[in-house]
Amino acid sequence: MRELTVSSKGQIVLPADLRRRHGMGAGAKLEVVETADGLTLRVLRFVENADVAAYAGMIKARPSGQPRNLMDFDPASTLAVKTRG
Repeated sequence: MRELTVSSKGQIVLPADLRRRHGMGAGAKLEVVETADGLTLRVLRFVENADVAAYAGMIKARPSGQPRNLMDFDPASTLAVKTRG
């Protein structure tokens, strides 16, 4: 059995392994049922965790004629180009 602590705001934190095992991402809805023994939580709505790999290739960069390397990417230079133009 696991112990949870109620914060001063009435919040509890469910352990990560339980959230993963039951498919609960941010925004998942739970139902609280009061029983003779205490409280029971039931997942009402599952929120899938986003798979970033599924979005690969959606954003296209202007071709430079040379292969790109992630280590060569400099976000600051990208911002500087946008503010100048």
